[in-house]
Amino acid sequence: MLHHFRNSAKFILGTFCFPFAVVNASAQDISLEEIWSGQFYPKSIDNIVSMKDGKYYTILTDIGIDKYSYQTFEKIETLIKGRFTDYHFSPDENFLLLEEKSTPIYRNSKSGIYTVYNLKTQNYTKVFDKIQIQEPTFSPDGSKIAFVYQNNIYYQDLANGKTTQVTTDGEANKTINGVSDWVYEEELGVVRQFQWSPDGKFLAFVRFDESHVKEVDIPLYQSNLYPKHLIFKYPKAGEENSKVSLHLYSLETLSTHEILLNSVENYYIIKIKFAPKSKNLMVLTSNRLQNKVDFSIVDSEAKTVNKLFSETSKTWIDTDNIFLEFLYNDKFIINSGRSGFNHLYLYSNSGKMENQLTQGNWEITEIYGVDKSQNIYFQSTEKGANNRVISSINIQTRKQALITPEDGTHKAFFSSDFSRLIDWFSTANTPPVYVLRDNKGTLLKTLEDNAQLLEYASKKGICPLEFINIPNGKNENLNAFIIKPKNFDPTKKYPVLIYVYGGPGVQTVNNSWDSFNYWWFQMLAQQGYIVVSIDGRGTGGRGENFKKTIYKQLGKLELDDQILAAQWLGSQAYVDGERIGIWGWSFGGYMTSLCMTKGEGLFKTGIAVAPVTNWRYYDTIYTERFLQTPQENPSGYDDNSPLNFAQNLQGNYLIIHGTADDNVHFQNSMEMINALVQQGKQFDMAIYPDKNHGIYGGKTRYQLYQKMTEFIKENL
Repeated sequence: MLHHFRNSAKFILGTFCFPFAVVNASAQDISLEEIWSGQFYPKSIDNIVSMKDGKYYTILTDIGIDKYSYQTFEKIETLIKGRFTDYHFSPDENFLLLEEKSTPIYRNSKSGIYTVYNLKTQNYTKVFDKIQIQEPTFSPDGSKIAFVYQNNIYYQDLANGKTTQVTTDGEANKTINGVSDWVYEEELGVVRQFQWSPDGKFLAFVRFDESHVKEVDIPLYQSNLYPKHLIFKYPKAGEENSKVSLHLYSLETLSTHEILLNSVENYYIIKIKFAPKSKNLMVLTSNRLQNKVDFSIVDSEAKTVNKLFSETSKTWIDTDNIFLEFLYNDKFIINSGRSGFNHLYLYSNSGKMENQLTQGNWEITEIYGVDKSQNIYFQSTEKGANNRVISSINIQTRKQALITPEDGTHKAFFSSDFSRLIDWFSTANTPPVYVLRDNKGTLLKTLEDNAQLLEYASKKGICPLEFINIPNGKNENLNAFIIKPKNFDPTKKYPVLIYVYGGPGVQTVNNSWDSFNYWWFQMLAQQGYIVVSIDGRGTGGRGENFKKTIYKQLGKLELDDQILAAQWLGSQAYVDGERIGIWGWSFGGYMTSLCMTKGEGLFKTGIAVAPVTNWRYYDTIYTERFLQTPQENPSGYDDNSPLNFAQNLQGNYLIIHGTADDNVHFQNSMEMINALVQQGKQFDMAIYPDKNHGIYGGKTRYQLYQKMTEFIKENL
């Protein structure tokens, strides 16, 4: 995937106070040095894990793993001292799997060195003799750990240290077993592609045959005399994907059996998950265009495939956002947008839909799980598209309860019995606060209130972010935010900088804390700029029709809405309509490039960071979900490609890219630059050697924001 207040504030046991001082003459201006030095970084509570009895939870600190009581809210003990980057309990909680060192691979994947610590004997066991491995996972009885090394699956018996190799055909850029290829990881958000059966007798896994997928070759300079090369398989729109297959390995017979999926859609294997205490494996598969997903059951002993039902759409299904929650009677819950909004549905184990559990003009955004009383806990947009709240609903009575009533964004970390939750809460103008609640919503204790950040920031003369609606002339009001300049005077005219993303289902107008851009926007506001962001058609939180109206014409309506919003802003008495600029990253860089080439001079200045410039250069799963393939829908790719409108560029245009971007390849910017050169158009550019899609590391981000700030001040 491309990327990169009104109530609120310091949150202490149900009381609120305003977090930041209003702008005043003695306030100290914000500087880039402060922003990127970490002065404004909020404190966090990391790696919260609820223990199985529901009475205790653990957190990862700089010096070890601490155990806390939900009852007394106090620290009980330090389970182990040391510096770890991650950890996991075994199912019986007798062991800790400790990650001591990790190396990033792509966006979500990593390899690491792992050790198992016996909490009773305090003994250590090396996992695979300290070789870097991927996705180590305990068996259900905690006696073994399965993992992936060099594209092959292994498991290690913790009692005797014996390691068994499950697959042998793994080979870089050819065959992968048990973890995702690049495009599955990026677009479906999943890395581990193996699952233990509940009885520990089987390992189900997905095999990727990448042999026919074309390669991308990215040079890595890194002060080498000759550049090194990052070479990996990357399927671009309309090109071949990995051929995927499903397999079951028996630990008893040491044999592997391929599960044939010929009777169901099998282009993509979207998800695999065993039902609890069952031999049944649920498999979700889809066609290439991702408008049909088959839900099937595989009997791990009989090796049979039984399709339960198909989910279909006239546009696309969000294959990267399918929830599947099993109940202990093998009934299950899924989400679907079939009613026009993303809601929860209950199915029997035979695949019959029994009930639509939630309904209304709002969306389910995450499922946390189901308790013994059959209450489902979830996050949703019940209080508006830019808010996220936590609620529950009982499967039997359909009684729904709001747990977190405050406007803003709530993320929940529930205890294993769902009796308590740690609530991560923030608003657009309030940094994160961590509080402990019971499952009725009662506040029990503030765990972290970021008081030091609040105190420091209160001296900075904050210009509060406000939420507004902007009409798009299509009988729709678009959600937007605005930050007005320091000492705002409505009789004066100010330049406007629009921040855009605009990609399918994604929002920038969130009542949630943004650690980085918020402070940069504040700095620009202190220097006399209005900062605005608009969620146009295609973005999330407002239902299927609003989001999916962009189908097969990616960029068209999104561009229209940014232009219409900019025109509306230009008509306001306090806006200088000749000084409207726009900037964005990734999909936002694409939107910026469209605005500068198809905006007919409306935008004086634009900054496109890591932009897509033609969707033919982007990957299959993401692009084809919205556009179909280039062979099926060539105009959908060409009619809104900035490359094809370079001759129409007007205004000051800065294009920025990292040369080692594995996601949106540097090729996109190179082709845009060449198109502009051939049209005799002048532009500016900033290239970051060996930097990926995030463009960070060392002083990189600081220099990047310096560059953008200076460009805005000189050209807007």
